Amino acid sequence: MTAAARLEAVWRDGGPAQWALRPLGALHGGLVGLRRLLYRRGWKTTVRLPCPVIVVGNRVAGGAGKTPTTLALVGALQQAGWRPGIVSRGHGSRETGPRAVNSDARAVDVGDEPLLMQRRAGVPVWVGRDRAAAAQALLAAHPDVNVLVCDDGLQHLRLGRDLEIVVFDERGAGNGWLLPAGPLREPIDAPAAAPHQCVLYNAAQASTPLPGDCATRQLAGAVDLAGWRQGLPATPAQLAALQGRRVLASAGIGQPQRFFDALRTAGLTIDTLALDDHHDHARLPWPPETREVVVTEKDAIKLDPQRVAAERPGLQVWVVPLVLVLPAVFIRRVLDALGPAPAR
Repeated sequence: MTAAARLEAVWRDGGPAQWALRPLGALHGGLVGLRRLLYRRGWKTTVRLPCPVIVVGNRVAGGAGKTPTTLALVGALQQAGWRPGIVSRGHGSRETGPRAVNSDARAVDVGDEPLLMQRRAGVPVWVGRDRAAAAQALLAAHPDVNVLVCDDGLQHLRLGRDLEIVVFDERGAGNGWLLPAGPLREPIDAPAAAPHQCVLYNAAQASTPLPGDCATRQLAGAVDLAGWRQGLPATPAQLAALQGRRVLASAGIGQPQRFFDALRTAGLTIDTLALDDHHDHARLPWPPETREVVVTEKDAIKLDPQRVAAERPGLQVWVVPLVLVLPAVFIRRVLDALGPAPAR
């Protein structure tokens, strides 16, 4: 069991450990409220940008589906005539200042999720701990960009925003307590820091009392690691071809069980290996006897096919991308909040 899974078990099961953490959760809540007050009173500065800003984030720790939501949202904006760019903190990045994410960048330098978003979306992506500074740098380098999407920036109040998208998954608000006694980063009913806010459930049905729309998760198919690196698409036929033989499913994401369940639903027979979120794959984590392994795109971005072939001859690595389908009513809400896209 990973460290994150052990902590989630404490949140879920309660007991003495959770009670011992509750005073810290209450302290966390006080600090969150104080920080919001400082921004609301103008004692801490919010940076406003010359184009609309959409912030995608969640109120619970762990993977609720922010990055798939960002990618799906960017695609919807492009179809509506917008020219989006993406900013992100760059979790795991060695650098703190603004930096462009190029196709030849490494996950260790810019973070795995920003590198994946650059690869999937093909739009300008910049990272930096100060998202406002990263956004300003992106706009200076790409003046044609007319809307920014910030991945995982709900609590980064320094970046002014026009629309917030709050993402929940099946866990909802968990036990209702703030970190570290529960999964909440801030109260579930925290006031919006934007004129508009939408709630999106990365689940079959709403998991909190907040009104919102439900997205649909789909597996795009499968493609071998070398082909994925070359830009070849994953296909349902290749995913179906994996049925009937036992494979190892390995996932270093926030909620690996979600990936495993989707593979089983697709008819695969799997053994599972849950890794910590953002696992660096500096050493290949799979047992020596493994012959076929299925990974997420977030893991694949850190795997060099030549290195895998050299270290594990005969091992076949398959990449299975997750696609999030946004409901039409949700897309309409977003576009209405932004208004018409500027003419070129």
